[in-house]
Amino acid sequence: MQTWRIDAPGQTLVLASSGRIPVAVYWGPSLPEGQDLNAVFAAAKRDVTGGMIDALPELSLCPEEGDSYQGQPGIKAYRDGGAIYPRFALVSGDGSEFVCRDEALGLTLTFRFTTEGAVIAASTSLTSDAEITLHHLAAPAMPAPQFAEEILDFSGRWIGEFQVESAPWRSGTHMREARGGRSGHETPPIAYFPETGATNTRGAVYAMHYGWSGGHVMYAEEQPDGRRLVQFGHATGTRAAGTSFETGKVYLAVSETGLNGCAVAFQRHLRDELVTWPHPERPRPVHYNCWEAIYFDHDLAALAAIAGRAAALGAERFVLDDGWFGKRDDDTSSLGDWDIDPRKWPDGLTPLIDHVKSLGMVFGLWFEPEMVNMDSDLARAHPEWILGRTDQVEGRQQRVLDVGNPAVRDYLYDKIAAVLTTHDIDYIKWDHNRLLPVADAAQGDGIYALMVRLRADFPQVEIESCASGGGRIDAGILQHTQRVWLSDSNDALERLRIQHDAALFLPAAITGSHVGPRHCHTSGRMHDIRFRAWVAAQRHMGFEMDPRELTDEEAEVLGRVTAWWKGNREWRMRADILRLDGADPSVIAEMQLAEDGAQFVMFAGKAASGVQNMPRPLRLTGLEADALYEVELVNRDEASHLSRISIPLKEGPVVLSGQQLMQQGLILPWSFPDRMWVVEGKKL
Repeated sequence: MQTWRIDAPGQTLVLASSGRIPVAVYWGPSLPEGQDLNAVFAAAKRDVTGGMIDALPELSLCPEEGDSYQGQPGIKAYRDGGAIYPRFALVSGDGSEFVCRDEALGLTLTFRFTTEGAVIAASTSLTSDAEITLHHLAAPAMPAPQFAEEILDFSGRWIGEFQVESAPWRSGTHMREARGGRSGHETPPIAYFPETGATNTRGAVYAMHYGWSGGHVMYAEEQPDGRRLVQFGHATGTRAAGTSFETGKVYLAVSETGLNGCAVAFQRHLRDELVTWPHPERPRPVHYNCWEAIYFDHDLAALAAIAGRAAALGAERFVLDDGWFGKRDDDTSSLGDWDIDPRKWPDGLTPLIDHVKSLGMVFGLWFEPEMVNMDSDLARAHPEWILGRTDQVEGRQQRVLDVGNPAVRDYLYDKIAAVLTTHDIDYIKWDHNRLLPVADAAQGDGIYALMVRLRADFPQVEIESCASGGGRIDAGILQHTQRVWLSDSNDALERLRIQHDAALFLPAAITGSHVGPRHCHTSGRMHDIRFRAWVAAQRHMGFEMDPRELTDEEAEVLGRVTAWWKGNREWRMRADILRLDGADPSVIAEMQLAEDGAQFVMFAGKAASGVQNMPRPLRLTGLEADALYEVELVNRDEASHLSRISIPLKEGPVVLSGQQLMQQGLILPWSFPDRMWVVEGKKL
């Protein structure tokens, strides 16, 4: 028996092999350095009894179908029209790479493991001596906790992303699959496995994320003998026949401090290990996007006035959204024709860019490279470049370009590069507004290849991943981008919940959040500027409305909150986002704790009317129990006249121990719904 261990901060993975594909015999909180790994293997053995086969099939990193295994096999492949049933032997293994071979079928299976910050990253590759058709290939499969009752994963929709779903563990298979060609609003590739009783702040939790943007499948299985296994892979049947295949990386996190422990591991991994910042010396700029101000109605004088107003409010980046190219007056034409529209811009974009720069801002531009309208010069010239059937149903009056085709990638590169070469552009909003008509993994590979080429030639340009909002957010796309547009909803109430749940994965530094119009364009609701501003200030702050609509009072409030954001962004863009356990379900609350633990800010959003008259205490987390903290209600001036008692937080700073803040908690003033309390804390 050979054994290996792989360690990351807070977790250990133990693998064992008797000459075949390795098995994960332990995945959990860190084991002692001197732990006997053979004893770990022996302790994982299970008994058999009547009504069972004589020996339990191994739940290996890639379960084999031909070994009396009744669950989802890790490989499902065909050759010459018939299914093949590999039986692999271990050829070599050193703890980071394991090579297995089936000589009879001419197949080589390789598993790779790396430690990236606090997460363990694992992937699988398969090569074949002769062409095969691959239906499914699993990234290394992991055992799920026995002391768990539920699976937490995500669903969602346009303007309603990252909705946490709970499914019970039970005998059989819990399957989630995204087949729309992106990680998806509907099924982001993330799952949490909390042990019974775990909360945001307490208990043991396991989590997995599949870093691939082109559609995925997850199987969480409980065998009749009680063993549990989780595997991720590309969406089934999405690859062309070939001889070489690779999965995305599956990222593993383990926590003994509730959901937050895994969330922080993912946040730090994305921010510090995966994303490559084009301007690491520069703070994250306050962002302005003109979309909900002007839509397709481009006019230099109007945009110059809007830019001036945005800069006065504190914006540091101005983004020109859809409508600058082709003959694009609505969403029915011109996608694919990435030439500046001379009707709207007779002197090109340079006059606007020069004006934006004169105001002290950098300039950004919207593209949707993967899409095409049938009413476009590109579609008329190259109908063969369009993915799917000619009679397909369109989405948003558009179709998808076959970016798996190198000629399409070359065309898109040339068009985008021509704009970037001739203009001073700091940022691209890269949109993706419809699902693929067919599931095709080559599309995902093609997008990565195009982004790699652009990033190599224009390393100073930041790219935001937008897919009708949050439809393509995963570690795969974030290897090539630096920001995500979390949702097309600028409704502060919707955003409050979406941001809270997305924090199970996303750090603040890459999560765009904008102050929307007074009258929200996606929900029809109206919110006070204070609530809109503070919700946006929770993440990478920006504005997306016509700033000329603001009253003097609204402009003063927004300018003040923006100044607060700028004054705290240096430490907050590197802070851990910790979701708080609340006794009042109407309150959505989180802490952002500085890297050195010396300060924090707590946001408590009132999402609905409470059941009881008064706010319940809100426990903080992650503090030093014996330390003293000076705690201050930043926006106490926002207290309503109906909050009638002079409690300490309304009067000024108070000094409390970490123990009291984490046990008794803070009692906040009464407030109406759709309001936010913001509390700062500094360790003395």
